[in-house]
Amino acid sequence: MTDPTLSPRFHWFLPPRGEAMAPKAVAAENAPPTDPALLLDFQTEVALAAEEAGFTGVLTPVGIGCPDPWVVCSAVAARTTSLSFIVALRPSLQSATLTAQQADTFRRLHGGRVMLNIVTGGNPAEQAGYGVHVPHDERYDITDEALQAIRPLLAGEQVDLEGSHLRLVGAKLSEPTTQQVPIFFGGASAKAVEVAAAQADTYLLWGEPLADIAERIGTVRTAATAAGRELDYGLRIHVISRDTSEEAWQAAADIQATFDAESVAEVQKHKAAMDSVGQARMGALHGTELPTDVDSLVIGPNLWSGIGLMREGVGTALVGSHDEVADRLAEYAALGIGEFILSSYPHREEALRVGREVLPRVRERLEGRDRSPAVSA
Repeated sequence: MTDPTLSPRFHWFLPPRGEAMAPKAVAAENAPPTDPALLLDFQTEVALAAEEAGFTGVLTPVGIGCPDPWVVCSAVAARTTSLSFIVALRPSLQSATLTAQQADTFRRLHGGRVMLNIVTGGNPAEQAGYGVHVPHDERYDITDEALQAIRPLLAGEQVDLEGSHLRLVGAKLSEPTTQQVPIFFGGASAKAVEVAAAQADTYLLWGEPLADIAERIGTVRTAATAAGRELDYGLRIHVISRDTSEEAWQAAADIQATFDAESVAEVQKHKAAMDSVGQARMGALHGTELPTDVDSLVIGPNLWSGIGLMREGVGTALVGSHDEVADRLAEYAALGIGEFILSSYPHREEALRVGREVLPRVRERLEGRDRSPAVSA
């Protein structure tokens, strides 16, 4: 577990399909065609900006509409020097031993700069496209068994495992390094909390109002304590930060102005077919209709849910002046959040802006503060 007296770590987002000034529909068929070489150059620019801005790592997602994250992250890692890569993976899609082998290869090639973001998959139709036809809770059972293998394999141990879904006999990596590979794990369902409590290093939440985050951290902490473990906690959220609050909210309004009712309805229909509890929680924050004004989607101090109208995954953003955004991030940190994965549009320019204007302000606010996690009621 990370020392709670230390400042939180900040990460950025590595966009899988190129730049967009505003969120686009997430279904694979709507993904714009992108020249692979140009995409790699662009992702490298984003990663170098994040590195220059002082971010610890970058996250890139996994899904049928995204380039393979192992290939992308390894290619970009070869063009950077200190940045770590949070590689998203779905344990239901491949051998746990192969996953451990990929992570071990990555840390050998790139000086250990790898973390894992475990994703069970929240879209049954997409899972079927990968050849996986199991219900929600069973996917978490598969994930649990896979992590029972991946963690010890990366620690250099031999694994023999007889599970309901996974049978390994004499699994072992060839001369592995034993440098730790941190494991991020998200999921809002009761089954996800159970597996995270047993297997995760950092439980990753999507941005919600402070009271909701405090309640969820309390739930996971209780489950982890029952499992004899302590976890770190992370927050995935967008930020729209400007010199003044007025400028920031105008930027949010400009993004919302690019939305149209037909596209919003299409994206919401796509998300309604998912069985992700976390995605349902996001949907409850913004609804399914496109409002006429940006204020209708404000759900807390400086917290705007508008991005979720046109984006799968986290749909909330902190919007405000640099000081306001820093204040809100510090409030999340006071709840026990030790890892932040931030993003904004356009990705490269905003990485530099947030690194220059927001991160130092958050660190100033937390300097010397007792960051022992607050206890929720």
